[in-house]
Amino acid sequence: MKKLLIFCDSIKISHSVFALPFAVAAAFLAAEGLPEGPILGKIVLAVVLARTSAMAFNRLIDADIDAVNPRTQNRAIPAGLLSRTFVAAAALVCAALFVAVAAWINRLAFILSPVALAVLLGYSYTKRFTALSHVVLGTALGLSPLGAWVAVTGEVALLPALLGAAVLFWTAGFDVIYSCMDREFDTSYGLHSIPRHLGVARALLLTRLFHLTAVLLLIAVGVLAELGTAYIVGIVCVILLLAYENSLVRPNDLSRVNVAFFTMNGMVSLVFMAAVIVQTVL
Repeated sequence: MKKLLIFCDSIKISHSVFALPFAVAAAFLAAEGLPEGPILGKIVLAVVLARTSAMAFNRLIDADIDAVNPRTQNRAIPAGLLSRTFVAAAALVCAALFVAVAAWINRLAFILSPVALAVLLGYSYTKRFTALSHVVLGTALGLSPLGAWVAVTGEVALLPALLGAAVLFWTAGFDVIYSCMDREFDTSYGLHSIPRHLGVARALLLTRLFHLTAVLLLIAVGVLAELGTAYIVGIVCVILLLAYENSLVRPNDLSRVNVAFFTMNGMVSLVFMAAVIVQTVL
């Protein structure tokens, strides 16, 4: 049990609040209301398993890097709290369970599950050769609404693709903010990130452009699905939250990065989910 608690803390299980609400929102949009039967539970289980596998794999692959980065030296593997074998086994078991849940959902979900895992696991290698690693991470999280739509309808469509693209740019934006803290380390260790290549000031400007694009895509989702007042109110709240998030971090002051990264983005995803649920159910 102690190892399990350490593992959950190591993979930041609480950060499931980023992708999961968008998956739930997509399920409600696909069902045009409350999804029938146990499908919502299956979606939640699939998202959590996929993310857990990806994060465990990331901690395993990055263990040597984490050991020399002052910001991450206290993570479970470098600190000796968890063995590489334990974390590798957790990643493998969760990946297998994710595929099993996908097969339980429907045939298309099962067929696409290896593609989702390839993106999720492949992200861990990207910062070694491209500054677009933030976009790859965004793509990984952006698969969650697409997967939820497939789970409910058994098919792909334009609307969840737009929602997935919104999640992509939203995620890429906040990941750029977070990576500003590692700019000097990335430079010295030969890792790639947008802050390393553009500098913090221009990276933060790009974050604002990413978030503006995300908002425009969310508006497009509302127009395409002909959503009403509750959704509009939700989008206005998302805009205000993103504006505040971007105001928290300045090129010469990164002290509030954690607030911008976790608190504000958790609120963004939950507010959006609530707006969709109210709009589709009431």
